[in-house]
Amino acid sequence: MRRHHPLLNSTIPALLWDLLVVYLAYSLCRGIFLILNWSLYAGTLTFGHGMELFCAGLLFDTPAILYTNAIILLMFLLPLHWKECPVYYLVARWIYTVVNSIAVYMNLMDCVYFPFTGKRTTASVFAEFSNEETGEMLKIFGGQFLSHWYLVILAGLVTWGFWKLFRPRPETVSKPHHLPCYYGLRFAALLVAIPLCIGAIRGGFTKATRPITISNANQYVNRPAETGIVLNTPFSIFRTMKKTPFVVPDYMSDEEAAAIYTPLHTPTDDAEFTPRNVVVLILESFSKQHFGFYNRTLRGGTYKGFTPFLDSLLTNQALTFRYSYANGRKSIEGMPSVLSSLPNFVEPLFLTPASLNAMSGLARELGENKGYTTAFFHGAQNSSMGFHAFARATGFQRYYGRDEYNADPNFNGDADFDGTWAIWDEEFFQFFAEQMSQMQEPFMTALFSASSHDPFVVPEKYHGKFPQGERPLQQCIAYTDYALKRFFEAASRQPWFNNTLFVITADHVSQQIDPFYCTTLGNYCVPIILYAPGDPVLHGYDEERVVEQIDIMPTVLDYLHYDKPYIAFGQDMLKTSSDDGFALHWLPESSSYEYVWGDYALQFDGKDLTAAYRFRTDSTFSHNVLNTMPRDTRDTMERKMKSVIQQYMQRMTGDKLKL
Repeated sequence: MRRHHPLLNSTIPALLWDLLVVYLAYSLCRGIFLILNWSLYAGTLTFGHGMELFCAGLLFDTPAILYTNAIILLMFLLPLHWKECPVYYLVARWIYTVVNSIAVYMNLMDCVYFPFTGKRTTASVFAEFSNEETGEMLKIFGGQFLSHWYLVILAGLVTWGFWKLFRPRPETVSKPHHLPCYYGLRFAALLVAIPLCIGAIRGGFTKATRPITISNANQYVNRPAETGIVLNTPFSIFRTMKKTPFVVPDYMSDEEAAAIYTPLHTPTDDAEFTPRNVVVLILESFSKQHFGFYNRTLRGGTYKGFTPFLDSLLTNQALTFRYSYANGRKSIEGMPSVLSSLPNFVEPLFLTPASLNAMSGLARELGENKGYTTAFFHGAQNSSMGFHAFARATGFQRYYGRDEYNADPNFNGDADFDGTWAIWDEEFFQFFAEQMSQMQEPFMTALFSASSHDPFVVPEKYHGKFPQGERPLQQCIAYTDYALKRFFEAASRQPWFNNTLFVITADHVSQQIDPFYCTTLGNYCVPIILYAPGDPVLHGYDEERVVEQIDIMPTVLDYLHYDKPYIAFGQDMLKTSSDDGFALHWLPESSSYEYVWGDYALQFDGKDLTAAYRFRTDSTFSHNVLNTMPRDTRDTMERKMKSVIQQYMQRMTGDKLKL
């Protein structure tokens, strides 16, 4: 009888061997993918970067392999006597061979399909081909098999390899002699394997880590086409299942839609470009509700709120708006809206195949076309929330997270970690100011704060210093406001300060209290603040215009007299009249849209109008006026809203987010 290595005679070492074989098969597919699509990478992909992409691919292979081999893992770890169960072994061998062969076939098919789509196949492929006749589909696939016969042969060889290399064989497994020890070890192995698998599938083990998704591939690539090397097809399909695909509606002709509204901005300003620095501050959960400035009418003139520093800035130094709104309800929805003028409809961009699209943004426009130094800052671990991946995908040249903070000898490293999410805002804001002082001007930077987040604690040295408020979040709002005060004190001493435009907003709202802030529109009330210390004109309180986060990018570019065309779904807040300003956001609780224009907030479920409210006077949305509002106003709003939605869906599905 043929002898096998003793390590493979135990099911647990054999399991590791079997998983290693699958990893090798995935890497083989990645190599074949690169060879067959070399024309997409020739001249730009160096050997060193190619190895980095292959190594990064292992991070995405792991969830796919653990998903597809979940039954095998369970069968190996359960305390069963394989020597006495040859049928059990045969079933495991068949499952292992079949599921991993299917995964390999998916990867090999994408070697051919990728050049036509520019991205790995996702779950949307089932919707794309759902209306095709079976006979036609068989003809298509049959033709592809014949023209790529070498891949068919390779797939057969891989399947044969899975079958032959599967271990252990029942005749080689020793019967356990000490059953208590055997069952104890198996139980311990199961307890260890479960959390390890969960962490590997999520892409990390900390609370701050969001489950790894296809958008995380952007973190490792220099251009979108390279995501095809990093990702694998089973992972891409698994991670996009149950995600509503973007569907392009047929509300009107493309020509009519473009005549009503277009995201293509073609500057006509003849003024010379002004190379001001741009600093965007995105504050976690900073709803307008927590400000004194915005609520003195709602809560009385003596209401102080929790943002004394920002209130002082708003009183006479900055420009802000009464009717300013977020485009989403989550942190991962705020970043694309603020920095790339991309609204959030139906699904967060981070979680959809569209996250692999080529995208523009403030960093890309200013960095690539105007020579700006660009950097993104977030005090959590660098993989947190997918921010690093999105920052890189939209043109940020540098990323500063917890790793970079810990490496700076001028700061205290993890001694300033809050224990849950990130470096405390006060210290990280000082780090932010110092890093900008070392950058070559002009620069464009963005910072995403972290301390005003669950579990809603402040540094021990500040216990009792800040007002508690009605919600645990509010003392954290006050702490971050204080951290901002210290940041601006440090920044004001720097030579770049007076040549900088600061934009301050929130990612989304949180813990709403007043009925005014609990309506469908109130759930999007965030501040949008423009502050330019060297500009005596940019200040005041605009109580007429309707603005939203996606307006930030075009406003900043127009303020700088940017002279290149670009894609942005927002408008210039400074030049757009109060008659033309609008806000449009997705209401996840009712799977509908809300369009705010003129005096009305109009709700639309994708097919029919469902409600309308006079938001300027009916602050709690008590009276649905859909059937009594002027018909011409309703029709105009409906056409404008449908035009925006249709063009958004077209650009998302057609990879047209960047010129």
